[in-house]
Amino acid sequence: MKRLVDFFFRMAAFCFLSVAGSHAQNQPDSLTARESKALRIYLDCDRCGADDFDYIRTEIAFVNYVRDRKEAQVHILITTQETGSGGTEFTITFIGQHEYAGNNDTLKFVSKKEDTDDIVRQGNVRVMKLGLMRYVAKTPQAGQIAITYNKPSAPKAVVDKWNYWVFNFDLSSFLNGQKSTSFVSLYGSVSANRVTPAWKINLSVNGNYNESNFDLGDRTISSFSRGRSFYGLVVKSLGEHWSAGLSNSVSSSTYNNTRLGINVAPAVEYNMFRYAESTRRQLRFLYKIRYNFYRYDEETIYEKTSEALINQVLSITLDVKQPWGSVRTSLEGSNYFHDFNKNRVELFGELSLRLFKGVSFRVFGEVSRIRDQLSLPKSGSTPEEILLQRRQLATQYSYFASIGLSYTFGSIYNNVVNPRFGN
Repeated sequence: MKRLVDFFFRMAAFCFLSVAGSHAQNQPDSLTARESKALRIYLDCDRCGADDFDYIRTEIAFVNYVRDRKEAQVHILITTQETGSGGTEFTITFIGQHEYAGNNDTLKFVSKKEDTDDIVRQGNVRVMKLGLMRYVAKTPQAGQIAITYNKPSAPKAVVDKWNYWVFNFDLSSFLNGQKSTSFVSLYGSVSANRVTPAWKINLSVNGNYNESNFDLGDRTISSFSRGRSFYGLVVKSLGEHWSAGLSNSVSSSTYNNTRLGINVAPAVEYNMFRYAESTRRQLRFLYKIRYNFYRYDEETIYEKTSEALINQVLSITLDVKQPWGSVRTSLEGSNYFHDFNKNRVELFGELSLRLFKGVSFRVFGEVSRIRDQLSLPKSGSTPEEILLQRRQLATQYSYFASIGLSYTFGSIYNNVVNPRFGN
């Protein structure tokens, strides 16, 4: 058996080296002299999937795509944020490098919520082509570029009969099972949102139900959880750096032992950078005072069946997207006024860096110090509820983390699209 495995490894290595050697000698896919002088671009888009990259390379074929940003003459950075109507605003930044250093530009494309993926990627490609023309004009490929103009019909006055209001209904389910186990999850929501430069209003109602069943032969274990909630938020713009708002929620949750929870919180926020720069950088300070009323399903460990409390929350959020990578981190602290020992501190961080040629580093995680679990039931939790995570459990901390490092080397070009056997 060992000899057979060794034989297969040797044959695989022989085939790999033969194919690699053949390509190195024959170079059937090498660039022509003209193609080698095409504009080199690096496409930087966290939201884009493999199919999107393939589509872009196919539709914009007059440039060379490189896999390292430092090799590029133009670094294209694509960032996104949601619009008030549920669509997406794409900010496409063209950053000139090498002989194009300092020659930068920014264009935008806004998609609608109902747009299909194909419509969205067509729109992005159209804007990218427009932005690339100032650079491509200085390359040999400029002679093969044709610019057309589709004259629009006479413009018509548009009246928004909905006055910026956007409504959404969502109903979803998930089923999973085999002979001895089954799982069902149901979710539904209704939302109404209105976003203008001066005001932001979000209203939503949602509910969920989850059930698990396990057949152990001599007995069956069943577990379920359910929750319902209403959430409302009203925010008023107070200039380029300030905003004020009020949030309200009404909820119930078997996981949190809450039959009824009511929260009302006025808040104020300061952004060190202008809100208009939010796609590239934000440093926000948010402070709110929150009134909380709770009626519990079961008596709590503090012998309460209901209570009304006030707490305060301060959060600091940094969000930066630059050619070298991105940083997103937030620090939030809260405490109850009736007992400052009932508090919580949460730190979240996500860092993605391009360290040097071909090497990327990514780390993200969250750690929390927890001292404010007021709703824990006095009766505790069953083993099934603990194993299936159907109940909030007593703890003084929580955490998760992930870290990764990747290294890519070889040809700097990344032009070819070959969908055979999948991506």
